[in-house]
Amino acid sequence: MFIQTESTPNPATLKFLPGQTVLEMGTADFPSADGAAASPLAARLFSVDGVKGVFFGTDFVTVTKDEATDWDHVKPAILGAIMEHFQSGQPVMADDAKSSGGHAAHQGEDSEIVGQIKELLDSRVRPAVAQDGGDITFHGFDRGVVYLHMQGACAGCPSSTLTLKMGIENLLRHYIPEVTEVRPVAV
Repeated sequence: MFIQTESTPNPATLKFLPGQTVLEMGTADFPSADGAAASPLAARLFSVDGVKGVFFGTDFVTVTKDEATDWDHVKPAILGAIMEHFQSGQPVMADDAKSSGGHAAHQGEDSEIVGQIKELLDSRVRPAVAQDGGDITFHGFDRGVVYLHMQGACAGCPSSTLTLKMGIENLLRHYIPEVTEVRPVAV
């Protein structure tokens, strides 16, 4: 098994490509070890000293390290943990655990606008941020303000504010005049 690695715009995060499917659908975000019991792979990765976040996409694993840890010291252990997991035959997610489809539900008078926002996020934004090892999902819409949740490499990335303001906000405002601003939200 050969696992490729790619850097991301977030220097604390690396993207690992195991060359096979990680999740059939959706994503799974583990911003801390607290919820890692839902995934044998996440639990294995959090057992590596210095790992502080794990994110799964369809064909990649994104790992975030703490500031005190150097990639040269932790990367071989992460590669080993990913390789051991896929060779073990264990599932990525426990049977009762669900991966996330992403967007929060929205009811009310703005449902048509929210549908347009979600469509633009799915068609234009999410594929681009997946290339960088992350995901951005819809969290809410209130009086012209779109609230988005950043996951994986996008969470805590130094360029995330620029991505939100100059990229996503401009895109949404161009296609949907009702959108006036985009803000990040922590879940």
